[in-house]
Amino acid sequence: MLQAFLHLFYPHTCEGCGHELSRTEKILCIRCSLQLPVTGFQKITGNPAEKIFWGRVPIQHAMAGYYFYKQGVLQHLIHSFKYRKREDVAVFLGRQLGLQLKESAWWKEVTALVPVPLHAAKARHRGYNQAALLAEGMAEVLECSIWADGLKRTGFSETQTRKSRTDRWTNVENIFAWNRRIFESSPHVLLVDDVMTTGATLEACAQAVLQAGKGVKVSACVLACAA
Repeated sequence: MLQAFLHLFYPHTCEGCGHELSRTEKILCIRCSLQLPVTGFQKITGNPAEKIFWGRVPIQHAMAGYYFYKQGVLQHLIHSFKYRKREDVAVFLGRQLGLQLKESAWWKEVTALVPVPLHAAKARHRGYNQAALLAEGMAEVLECSIWADGLKRTGFSETQTRKSRTDRWTNVENIFAWNRRIFESSPHVLLVDDVMTTGATLEACAQAVLQAGKGVKVSACVLACAA
């Protein structure tokens, strides 16, 4: 009765379709969850996410949980945590990523999750780093460490939207640095971000991590990639 009363003032509705959720559902109803375009990349060696980095930076493994389509449910969810302060949506999707990653043959190689950092000014404006929230949800499922301050931005970059592949790389070149206070012997770092298009940002992050010392390995996990 208390739960029903609270729902009168705080509607418990699906972020995808707006219908009321059951007691066992969170953020999305089962129907909308099944509509999310899962990639299955975590089970495929040489998947499209990994191929993006071939010949550019030595990434051990890479995966994207979902395909990104304009006007789809996933785009709505991403906009909700990037522009509408819905931190809970990002953590929820991070948990889904963690469950997917558990299906891979390599996730236990990872030492810690490292979210791609926002510039301090952008983080202050948004109030949080969405990549860190995704990593938080993943860590709950995987029971692994997060090195939230593993990487830092040393400069400001413009939004990557509508930039060409070359311009995207130029925009993020040399703006990331590894925090040398955070390190273990020969760690395997898993970079975490929300959306990957050309991979320029993750490539720049990986280069910064790999320059930190010998024996360092890097993999990447993003919520979504362009279809």
